[in-house]
Amino acid sequence: MKIHIFGASGSGVSTLGRALSERLDLPYFDSDEYFWERSDPPFTVKRRAAARNALLKEDLAKQGGASSPQWILGGSVVNWNDPVFRDFDLAVFLWIPPGVRIRRLQQREQERYGDVLFLDPERRRLYEAFIDWASGYDDNSLSGRTLAAHEKWMRELDCPVLELREDISTEERVEAIIDYIIRSKL
Repeated sequence: MKIHIFGASGSGVSTLGRALSERLDLPYFDSDEYFWERSDPPFTVKRRAAARNALLKEDLAKQGGASSPQWILGGSVVNWNDPVFRDFDLAVFLWIPPGVRIRRLQQREQERYGDVLFLDPERRRLYEAFIDWASGYDDNSLSGRTLAAHEKWMRELDCPVLELREDISTEERVEAIIDYIIRSKL
C-alpha cells in the first residue's frame, strides 16, 4: 500500500503520517526531509529538484520491494514533476480552518526554536516570512502550495482521495483512514 498524505503547512500531515505509520507498520517519509538541505537555520536551503527526486525515489523503492512497495509519503509533492510521485493507492487530503492552522504553526515554531525567534532579527524575519507564506494557502495568494493547487492535484490523481476537511484529532483521522481502507478493500 502506497499512501500519500498532504495539506497545508500546519494541517497535521507529519503528525498523522507518523501515527498512521505506527498503526499500519509502514515506513513514513516526510517530503520536507528531501525538499530541504540540512542547514542552520533549518528550512532555508532548498535541495536541487533532480537530487531531491532521486533521493526520495531511491528510499521509496527500498520499501517492500519493487513489485510491492509499502510506504506512507507525507507532504506536498504537487510540483515535483515526476510520475513516481503520482502512483499512490490512496491519497489523503487534510484541511483545517486557517485560523486554527496558523495558531498551530506559531505554537510549533515557538516550541521548536524558543526565544531566538524574537531575539535574533534574522530568525524573526524568517519566522514572519514563513507565517505570511503559510497564511496565503487558503486564499491562493502565493504560488506553488495552495488550496487551489491541492484541489487540482486531487482531480488529477489516478487513485482514491479521502478528504478530511475538519479539525479532528489525530486518532480520529487514523481511524477514518483505516475505515476507508477496509470499506474500499484497498
